[in-house]
Amino acid sequence: MNQKLTEEKQKCILETATEEFGERGLFRSSIRSIAKKSGVSVGVIYKYYADKEALFFACLDHSMESLSEVLGKAADEAASLEEMMRGLIHACVVYARDHEAYFRMYHSITSAESGADAGEMAERIEGESAAIYTSVIKKARSKGLVKKDAEPAMLAFFFDNLLMMLHFSLSCDYYKKRMNIYLGDKVDEATLEKQLLSFIMYGIS
Repeated sequence: MNQKLTEEKQKCILETATEEFGERGLFRSSIRSIAKKSGVSVGVIYKYYADKEALFFACLDHSMESLSEVLGKAADEAASLEEMMRGLIHACVVYARDHEAYFRMYHSITSAESGADAGEMAERIEGESAAIYTSVIKKARSKGLVKKDAEPAMLAFFFDNLLMMLHFSLSCDYYKKRMNIYLGDKVDEATLEKQLLSFIMYGIS
């Protein structure tokens, strides 16, 4: 009889696979290892995912849906550009701290190993956040909250670059060490958020 997985077990497989992909990358990761750590057979995983790449994309979609929900909520609840930026920065700090594996996997994608799939991966990862940031900045500019000569798409790109590095600095070993070199071993998250917000608002308002 085929084993039918509960939603909880399917989520367990995705979380376990995300950890594996984050630690080892797509090509060095093993379906057998993921199955063993998830407490299911290799056959069960292949019942749900055609191959390792399909599982990788499922993990990617799972992580990005969750992050997009967090970012969208922060943007929707803000009454001003500064409040929105503050909310997004705080959401990113909390999310990176609570979901390190997502960003380790994301970091592995940015390496050369993504190859021919790089375009599809970029669309899946960046598309929604680019739309959110660009839309909010356009609205802020129309209200006079952003410099008139500012290009919303450019600002959205620069803002996302900052948040991406913040994510990596809170989740990936190399970037954690890099941050410690600049800021010391004990980084106060509240101060980090405050200083980043100040840096961003100085440049756009």
